[in-house]
Amino acid sequence: MNKEILILAFETSCDETAVAVVKDGREILSDIIYSQIKLHTEYGGVVPEIASRKHIEKINLVTEQALGKAGVTLNDITAIAVTYGPGLVGALLIGVSFAKALAFASGLPLIGIHHIEGHICANFIEHKDLRPPFVCLVVSGGHSHLVVVKDYGEYEVIGRTRDDAAGEAFDKVARAIGLGYPGGPMIDKAAQGGNPEAIHFPRAQVTDNEYDFSFSGLKSAVLNYINGAKMKGEEINIADLAASFQKAVTDVLIEHSMKAVFNLGYDTFAIAGGVAANSSLRAEFAKKCTEMKVKFFSPSLHYCTDNAAMIGQAAFYEYQKGNFSGYDLNAVPGLKLV
Repeated sequence: MNKEILILAFETSCDETAVAVVKDGREILSDIIYSQIKLHTEYGGVVPEIASRKHIEKINLVTEQALGKAGVTLNDITAIAVTYGPGLVGALLIGVSFAKALAFASGLPLIGIHHIEGHICANFIEHKDLRPPFVCLVVSGGHSHLVVVKDYGEYEVIGRTRDDAAGEAFDKVARAIGLGYPGGPMIDKAAQGGNPEAIHFPRAQVTDNEYDFSFSGLKSAVLNYINGAKMKGEEINIADLAASFQKAVTDVLIEHSMKAVFNLGYDTFAIAGGVAANSSLRAEFAKKCTEMKVKFFSPSLHYCTDNAAMIGQAAFYEYQKGNFSGYDLNAVPGLKLV
């Protein structure tokens, strides 16, 4: 009988200190997250220095909680996995340094994981029937990637943002209309009572790659609308503005994703990342995939945001391939998926 594979995984790419224990790539024994959202809300966004200090303060405690909840000790662990990019360099360094120290002290294999790969693999946690190949849209505060998942750990990026990521646009628009941080959930909530057809905002197309995204023009259009209304003394309907902006983002994400699925001949599509938690986006993708007879997968809301379970999930496939990292593993803030 084969020995079970237990991976202790770390994720500290931004403002969540997350540690998980994942068994055989599919069973989550523990998934502990210390979130810093309340700390950063008063600043309207993540302050890198504060994020790094909090990771230092919390990572040992969160690790102890993850091992305790899983009912295991470090002696039971098979390998240690950690996000090494992309992300905030200081935050990444805390996780990478801690994971390397544990791996060295315990003699366990070390596995460096790409943050975006983790988000893609979050879909495998709950959807046991999901298998490559398929197309996946990864949308978060820092990333908007359209990826062909050819196999476990094998990816081709066919589309990416040329400027602002979708989540970044949500944050900036939410701040501009006074909804606060984080912008995604605030826009989603405000849009519930709004008319998505009330205001027409542009849907940008990138001429040299039909799968690429651009949201800076949309963001500017929203800011211009707000400034114009203020100059004229007109009252702004926040619900209509939020709903119209959200629809503009959703329309572009759906159009490009479904075009890729159709053109490349795939019958399976998944979404991942923080923006994948948006209720309108999830509903519209589900509707469109049904119309196109495409199988649609999405993580539960918990696994859309940053977590270590997805890192442990991704590391399982790397462990099976024997893809281990050396002690020279370093944080790479601008790490490319491929």
